[in-house]
Amino acid sequence: MGKEKLLRFIGSDDVEVDELPWGPHDWLVRPGLAAAEGLLLVRVRMPAGKAHQFHRHPELEEIIYVISGTAEQWVDEECRRLGPGEAAHIPENVVHGTYNNSAEPLVFLAILSPAHFDGPALVDVCEEKPWCDLKKPMSY
Repeated sequence: MGKEKLLRFIGSDDVEVDELPWGPHDWLVRPGLAAAEGLLLVRVRMPAGKAHQFHRHPELEEIIYVISGTAEQWVDEECRRLGPGEAAHIPENVVHGTYNNSAEPLVFLAILSPAHFDGPALVDVCEEKPWCDLKKPMSY
């Protein structure tokens, strides 16, 4: 199968996996994998007790959609528990964090836009105030 076929359909063998401290990221849509110019799509499998601690995306808007498990989802200084079928919208450059405080794995989709940007993808702020006062930073 040539690269042209991967531009519109991504099979399970085409998924690109990044191993990150808070769990594997299965990239389904990103530059070089799909033809999408404006979207990124990643499935995150977060083990119990892990978190993608407080951070922000300077140029990216994000939607987090829970597939299974329970997320303690922060958007700015507001926190909600999200279960399967629930979502959170994170505007560009807004601090947020996803924490799995349960005994079960958390699986969610993160949809981000745009797919192409100039600056860093994310800026970690978990050790800055007020974020470190809301949740004690974890060491990985």
